[in-house]
Amino acid sequence: MSAKVDGEKCTGCESCIPECPADAISLINGKAVIDADTCIDCGLCIEICPVDAISME
Repeated sequence: MSAKVDGEKCTGCESCIPECPADAISLINGKAVIDADTCIDCGLCIEICPVDAISME
């Protein structure tokens, strides 16, 4: 299970990027993308996202 970004909701605000302790989030084409192999499933990105674009799947 890892965090997944809903590209329709993501505004590219970058709030999640500095919060990720595993450095698993990058911005690609203006949207956050989470590397599932690097993600440690901590959920900090889910908590910080102002538009609820990230969920655990």
